[in-house]
Amino acid sequence: MKYLKLLRPKHWAKNAFLFIPLFFAGELFNLGKIAELIVAFIAFSLTASSIYIINDYQDIEADKKHPVKCKRPLASGEVSKSAALVLFSVCVLVGLGLAYYVRPKYAFVVSIYFALNLLYSFGLKHISILDIIILAIGFVLRVKAGGIASEVAMSEWLMIMVFLLALFMAIAKRRDDVLIKLSSGQEMRKAAKGYNLDFMNVMLALVSAVIIVAYLMYTMSPETQVRFQTYRLYYTSLFVIGGLLRYLQITYVENNTGSPTKILYKDRFIQLTIFLWVLSFYFLIYLPTNVTFFE
Repeated sequence: MKYLKLLRPKHWAKNAFLFIPLFFAGELFNLGKIAELIVAFIAFSLTASSIYIINDYQDIEADKKHPVKCKRPLASGEVSKSAALVLFSVCVLVGLGLAYYVRPKYAFVVSIYFALNLLYSFGLKHISILDIIILAIGFVLRVKAGGIASEVAMSEWLMIMVFLLALFMAIAKRRDDVLIKLSSGQEMRKAAKGYNLDFMNVMLALVSAVIIVAYLMYTMSPETQVRFQTYRLYYTSLFVIGGLLRYLQITYVENNTGSPTKILYKDRFIQLTIFLWVLSFYFLIYLPTNVTFFE
């Protein structure tokens, strides 16, 4: 159980982004591609877990001072450093091996994710602004990898929206670190020196506004309207705006954005907005136009 905890399986939910290109391509029920994507999901998850392990290994001393992270297996001493390194090696070998089995080009993208995040763990995470950009790029690489694994084309709009949303959540997470620093006096990470509460609030407001504008432009672009055969796609912006406002409420009112994954698992409002957003696109993509909800 302690070794499973080190792998952070709850964070594997992030790798569901691999399925996004297949969903928007209208091939969600293509069982052959789904089976291939499941293998790709396992490969990416193991590779991501290797990064979590090495990141925890690097942050042992800092995590001991954190009110929540101090309970992690390495920080608490539950798992030894040598055992963690062995598990790291196994995850890398199996993860990249499976990725190559899926498709060599897929393994290439997963390798880029691995190398970028390895550099992040060994120093880039200490550079403010660059740290949150790298986290956001990680989600873009997930979508790119999913498109390669399922052999479907991806629109530029999709990549932009994923990057902006991931950047938004990364900023909210860093804001939580700033709050901990203000309340306890403990600096959770070196990059926090480049942040303060006012700066984080401005960045959150800026990125959330850009997300809404970009999404509305996406839904009303001629290319999108032709692809989905409807001009009413902008209705779905209700769910996007609702989800963003709820996340901002959690951030500003509840001051509880330390883990976006935890929020995804527990917050019913955000779960509902995501479900309704996915359901609306399901109607648009997978049901005949004459019975769609929007027509």
